[in-house]
Amino acid sequence: MEKQKKTKNIDLTTGNITSSLWKFAVPLMLGNVLQQLYNLVDTWVVGRYIGDNALAAVGSSYTLMTFLTSIVIGLCLGSSAFLSMAYGKKDQNLIRNGIFISAVVIGSLAVILTGIIYIWMNPMIRLLQVPQETISAMREYLFYVFIGFFAIFLYNYIANVLRGIGNSVTPLFFLGISVILNIFLDLYFVLVLHMGIKGAAVATVIAQYISGVGILLYFLVRYPEYHISRKDMKWNRENLKQIMSLSGFTCLQQSVMNFGILVVQGIVNSFGATVMAAFAVAVKIDTIAYMPVGDFGNAFSVFVAQNYGAGKKERIRRGIRQSAISVILFCIVISCVIFVLAPPLMQLFVSETSREIIAVGVQYLRIEGVCYAGIGILFMLYGYYRAVNRPKMSVVLTVISLGTRVLLSYTLSRIPWIGVTGIWISIPIGWFLADAVGILVYLRGRRLDEKG
Repeated sequence: MEKQKKTKNIDLTTGNITSSLWKFAVPLMLGNVLQQLYNLVDTWVVGRYIGDNALAAVGSSYTLMTFLTSIVIGLCLGSSAFLSMAYGKKDQNLIRNGIFISAVVIGSLAVILTGIIYIWMNPMIRLLQVPQETISAMREYLFYVFIGFFAIFLYNYIANVLRGIGNSVTPLFFLGISVILNIFLDLYFVLVLHMGIKGAAVATVIAQYISGVGILLYFLVRYPEYHISRKDMKWNRENLKQIMSLSGFTCLQQSVMNFGILVVQGIVNSFGATVMAAFAVAVKIDTIAYMPVGDFGNAFSVFVAQNYGAGKKERIRRGIRQSAISVILFCIVISCVIFVLAPPLMQLFVSETSREIIAVGVQYLRIEGVCYAGIGILFMLYGYYRAVNRPKMSVVLTVISLGTRVLLSYTLSRIPWIGVTGIWISIPIGWFLADAVGILVYLRGRRLDEKG
């Protein structure tokens, strides 16, 4: 345990619940802020110094990349839940076997997925209905940027291993290195070497591999107790089954979520360019606003998993109460900020002369903004069910939330006096309906547990 003290792992099975949770969650939140900063700078460099076609190509590529990387990230999140449970049990043999099984399975899938991407790249571009003038740039960008797909797996896998054993600070450090390096390489390759869109992709790949290899070397040096030996290389059937279940269903949840968002985007597109533009901007603001509670949900999941592994049911219940209060209070503050500042926030991205776009975006932000507590609780429920080895429920809640959103969006938006507002109100309705189901299932399980 001496090594763990030196590396400042947070054991969430002891101590003050709220302060430990926030201490663990803040680095996750800062990591997402860094990621958003990179995305904004990357977009600025490409749009400002390469051109409109390159910007369109990178923008179209981003949707595809988000969907494909969400598969790997979902698998890594699931394996992290298994390792958190093992960490709560203080079973290092189980942790090492879990690392061996999950690394081989997810790493192999990442390699296979990379091959599929290159084989099916042209059909995927056609499926996205990319304008003819951007196809060449998009193909060039994807060809180079997906060289870094294995690096995405490497960083996210080790980062989730570290988070599973209570270290959320180190992944933030290596992500920071990646983001800063990416920005400087972007500027150097594009402005100095004039490499165009290829330069932007190569800059991303170099930064990804440095962060991925760097965090791997850190893990190997600082955590010798988790080095895999021959006796750990066993395909334990029970461990494999549990890891596949957690990783598979978490991956499915991420994929369903992204698919649902794409369907809603299609409904939005049917209302024309003004609504499309307003939605594109407002969603970015919206996502950044509630992103911290998503990160808190992941931290909460690690807390529950560690205590579930340690058999501390009462501590989990106290953690649920305290976390729910924290999330609701945080969401109330963010809701007030978004409701008041919606117009100036839209004007950061849209010219003041585009009043109709701003008006539609403000309406969206104010409807969603007052309901952030709904998505905050839903993130907690996702994390809870993943942590107690019931990942199917996370998928069920995702289907309920997104299914409701899609069905109501189609239905309500076709009523003339409701129109596009029907899409906006469908989103929080889906959140709260999934919340209700998740809470009822939790309460029912708790009653049965108390009777048993």
